[in-house]
Amino acid sequence: MSAPFPQEAIDYLVVGHLSHDLAPEGARLGGTAAYAALTARALGLRVGIVTAWGNEIGLEALDGIWVWNVSAERSTTFENIYTARGRVQHLHHRAPDLFPDQIPPAWREAAIIHIGPIAQEAKQVVSGELSPALLGLTPQGWLRAWDENGRVSPCVWPEAAATLPLADAVVISVGDVGGDEEAIESMALASRILAVTEGPCGARLYWHGDLRRFRAPKMEEVDATGAGDIFAAAFFCRLHATRDPWEAARFATRLAAFSVARRGLSGIPTQEEIQNCLVEVF
Repeated sequence: MSAPFPQEAIDYLVVGHLSHDLAPEGARLGGTAAYAALTARALGLRVGIVTAWGNEIGLEALDGIWVWNVSAERSTTFENIYTARGRVQHLHHRAPDLFPDQIPPAWREAAIIHIGPIAQEAKQVVSGELSPALLGLTPQGWLRAWDENGRVSPCVWPEAAATLPLADAVVISVGDVGGDEEAIESMALASRILAVTEGPCGARLYWHGDLRRFRAPKMEEVDATGAGDIFAAAFFCRLHATRDPWEAARFATRLAAFSVARRGLSGIPTQEEIQNCLVEVF
C-alpha cells in the first residue's frame, strides 16, 4: 500500500468488503459497503469506503465516493440462488481481512462510521481508534459461516456480548440469525439500539427496553438484494440527524421498501423517494 492516505474529510465511512456477486444476468458489484455508501451519498453525505477489492469489475457505480482499497488477488465473491424456500448463498472467494490501521486517519473521525462485514472481516475495527459521533454496526458477516463447498449458513458470533455495547446502533435481519428469536432477544439486551429487518413485513426496533414494529408499504418485489443495507444506512443517517430512533426506523423502513422493485444497485433511493419518506407518516 504505497499510495498516501486520503486527506479529505468525510461524513460517512463504511468499512467492509465490496462483493463480486455472481447473478444470472452476469457479475455485478455488491456488498454492504456498496449499497450503504450509495445510500448515504444519495442522502447528501460525503462518503468513503475502506475495503479489499480485486478489480474483477470496475467501480464506476461508486463514482463520487472515495474508495480506499487494500489490494486483493480476488474479491469476496458470492453466488445467490433464490428458491421458493428462500435464498441459498455460496461463497466462492474471500478477500483479505481489514484492520484499524488501514483506515485513513482523516476518516477516523467521520460523523458516522458504519462497520459492515460480509465475510468475517473487520472484527478488530470496532475496538480501533475511531471517534465518530455515531458508530453503526451491521454484523451480518460475523453471523455467517460456510462449509467446504462454500455454502453459507448462520453461525454463532462468539464476540457478540463484548462487541454489541460498543456500537451506538446495530442493524440485523431475521435471516442473519436463521430466525432465532432467542438470539435476537439476547442481542437486543446487549445493544443500545437494535433494529431488526423482516423483509416485506418491515422492521422492529428495540430501544430502552421498548419494542416497536414498523410496517413496510407493499411493493412488487423484483430483487431484495441490498434492501437491508439500504435500511441500515438510512437508519444511521436519520438517527444521526434526529437523535430519534423511532423516526429513524420509520424513515428507513419506508425508504428500503422502494429498493426491492429494482435490480441490484439500481435500487438505491432516488431523490423523489427520499423526499417522500421524509414527509410521509404511515
